[in-house]
Amino acid sequence: MSKRFRVGGAIVAILFLCLPVVGQQKETSGGRSSGSIGGKGYREAAGYVIKRLGLRRKSVVVDIGAGDGWWSSKMVGKLGVKGVIHAGEVEQKKVDAMKKKWEAEPQIKPYLCPTDGTGLEENSCDLAFISKTYHHFDKDTQVDYLRHLKKVIKHSGRVVIIEVHADLASGRGKEHAVQPGLLGHQAEQAGWMLLRCELIPGSDHFMATLVKPEAFTEKLSRRHKAAKRKQSKGDQ
Repeated sequence: MSKRFRVGGAIVAILFLCLPVVGQQKETSGGRSSGSIGGKGYREAAGYVIKRLGLRRKSVVVDIGAGDGWWSSKMVGKLGVKGVIHAGEVEQKKVDAMKKKWEAEPQIKPYLCPTDGTGLEENSCDLAFISKTYHHFDKDTQVDYLRHLKKVIKHSGRVVIIEVHADLASGRGKEHAVQPGLLGHQAEQAGWMLLRCELIPGSDHFMATLVKPEAFTEKLSRRHKAAKRKQSKGDQ
């Protein structure tokens, strides 16, 4: 295999990973597509979302704008007894309500979160999960917030943001929607790479996954080196 072909294949692989992915539609018995936009709420696709997060045991997650802790409760089962979810909220009454509601789940740790960051130590989390909260951040500080997350998230960690797709929102819903292209641009400004952006099946919400480009390229480089070693052994 020529060097040019191997390099070209690597570029195609990277572009493929960055392409938007749209959930496949399935016909229901009534003839209506269960994957149609607006067919159901995005929470009904929680199983799909959790699977795409790629959670591992012992992972540390920060659920920013956790609300009632619903998403935290869905993630906790994937983390094992040594995993942790910092469920952040900016209102003490919401924090207190989560503590009471999820007291039987010690891995879920509700806390009062500052408005300009997570309040967590650098390099302390494997995942930052932000569901329908990013649009509440001050538009002039969204890039700064993403820069802050780059310090908090570990080298191989991720940020996942869920929002209503601005092109699919209507009426007053547009005030609480986000344009994926703008989010991708802001992520790049903050030093993140948009790994993928996909519609959540059956809803008008999208899920954007951000990674540190340096970690992604290092992983890709290791794969190429391993492939070269394997090839050289085969040629001997």
